[in-house]
Amino acid sequence: MSDKPGIILAGAGGHAMSCIDVIESQNKYQIIGLTGKQEEIGNNILGYKVISDDEGLGDLARLHRNALVTIGQIKSAVLRKNVYSLLSKAGFHFPVIRSPFAYISPHATVGPGSIIMPGGIINSGVEIGSNCIINSGAVIEHGVSIGDFCHISTNTVINGDVSIGCESFIGSGALIKEGLTIGTNSMVGMGVVVKASLSDQLIKIK
Repeated sequence: MSDKPGIILAGAGGHAMSCIDVIESQNKYQIIGLTGKQEEIGNNILGYKVISDDEGLGDLARLHRNALVTIGQIKSAVLRKNVYSLLSKAGFHFPVIRSPFAYISPHATVGPGSIIMPGGIINSGVEIGSNCIINSGAVIEHGVSIGDFCHISTNTVINGDVSIGCESFIGSGALIKEGLTIGTNSMVGMGVVVKASLSDQLIKIK
């Protein structure tokens, strides 16, 4: 039996496969299994079973301390937030999961339940909230603030001193000009972002 602490993965879709890759490469936690919909129980995801639905979270929490939300996020953070809340109420702890192929400055902070994918670069003074996805190849420069439940997509570049509100989605390959403030629940498409405002919005790109 492994002496590594166990971790439960909440969500059995495509994003779970990416998370499994990172957890295996980090080699810090033993994946116990996944949770999903009732009809998904028994399914196999990269060699790991879907072992429960939401009704069994309390029982799992009594056996295993750690959990990670492995549901993707594009249009809305609502499902990730709801699952995170259920896991929290069940008593789970949320470690930060980071690829060994990512860089996180010792002068940056990353909130519980966030995952840093391969090639992610998080520089000094960055503050990342809870339950965020920092996807492969994303570069987050000095002094950036990212709220809870955000998804920073692949190959995004966020320049210095940008502030991104909670529950926002930044699309693949977006380049965000330094010093901008992007409001909560915003959705940023691909391209170069040179203007933004505080309101909830679909950010226009140049």
